[in-house]
Amino acid sequence: MLNGIKIIDFTHRLPGPLAGKILSDLGAEVIKVEDIKHKDPFLSGMFSEFDQSFENWYDELNKNKKIIRLDFKSPGIKAEIKEIIRGAQGMMLSLSPKLKSTLGLTDEELRNFPMAVIDLEASSTHNKAMHDLNALAISGYLSLHVSHETDQIVAPPFMPVAGIAFGQQVATQLLADIIESMNKKAFVKSVSYLHDTADNILHPFWSKTLRDQKKTKFLHNGAYPCYSLYRTSDHNYVAVAAVEEKFWSDFIETFSIELPLERRFDTSVEAFNAVSNVFAKLTTAEIERRSQNKELCLSIVRKIY
Repeated sequence: MLNGIKIIDFTHRLPGPLAGKILSDLGAEVIKVEDIKHKDPFLSGMFSEFDQSFENWYDELNKNKKIIRLDFKSPGIKAEIKEIIRGAQGMMLSLSPKLKSTLGLTDEELRNFPMAVIDLEASSTHNKAMHDLNALAISGYLSLHVSHETDQIVAPPFMPVAGIAFGQQVATQLLADIIESMNKKAFVKSVSYLHDTADNILHPFWSKTLRDQKKTKFLHNGAYPCYSLYRTSDHNYVAVAAVEEKFWSDFIETFSIELPLERRFDTSVEAFNAVSNVFAKLTTAEIERRSQNKELCLSIVRKIY
């Protein structure tokens, strides 16, 4: 779909490389440029040193791109980079102002290139130093995560939600900018922000109206027994999402659960226990056998030990 589109990626860690992956998967030629000494922090440096899973993230996010590593302190670095970006339709940047100047990537130096350039920054209104967890906290959505917690230590959400949303937004914004740039045959510049994106994309799912109502339990975070996770006798879990009437009716019949149709939205502990107590006595194999070839909106979640 994006064959013939060339994008230069001067970003690192998660959001920019994810945006590049999305565009690469759509057919664009994505060239990731790194400093030969420092590389990407997920691959080399602090992140990879304390948690090797970041190296796997790097591989997954960048495996279909061309990686070019240059000496950013080389006397001829500007000329090298100018040659790489020639003919590109888009560029992603997450560099300090000083490094942009060193590499010849300031707005003034790029204006002669008819391309779209997007800068990735933390926030338009808050501190520049920010990670995924900070963006979720500042935008208020982490309050939903801890609203029913009482433990002294609470684990963060299981995925970097803000960063993933940010990467998708960057890809979308860059595509829009590329279209504008190609139509105008001119340089187009935009800035995308981690915090602002989290606030904008997540807002519909916990709006000001719902916050003012102090509503913190919904279908998708475990408000009702028809949409939850239940432990099996062999310590796996079963994901039940039998929301519609037909699925719930077949579900309770298949597993002999005494919770009639009208009570699938019952928020009481008793209602949840009616389902939980049944699965607590069944093994994963028994659940799979009973649900085989049936449309129940039921799936097995196997724990990793």
